[in-house]
Amino acid sequence: HVQLVESGGESVQAGGSLRLSCVASGATQDIGCMGWFRQVPGLEREGIGSIDSDGITTYADSLKARFTISRDNAKNTVYLEMNSLNPEDTAMYYCAAGWPAGGMWDRTSEYKYWGQGTQVTVS
Repeated sequence: HVQLVESGGESVQAGGSLRLSCVASGATQDIGCMGWFRQVPGLEREGIGSIDSDGITTYADSLKARFTISRDNAKNTVYLEMNSLNPEDTAMYYCAAGWPAGGMWDRTSEYKYWGQGTQVTVS
């Protein structure tokens, strides 16, 4: 079993930046891929990007210019760096762990473990 805990969400002004963290614990050796998602109430959870065990990243086209995912394997931590934030980025942000099939990194059903989320509010 894997536990994921996100942190770093807060209220920021438009144009600002944030870095979210996701710390994994438990059977971390079983993690193949880490994904970041976000969700606005009433809407489906949206894939932001993912990073696999080799550090290869994939992003949603609409976000890749502003968002960067990285990982520190020694700390079992994955990061989401967000720049040029705007009010449309306001959402609950989640990290997830799993083994998504090729090309399916943005499917929530491909991830087994999820964190509790951290709220980002941009005004």
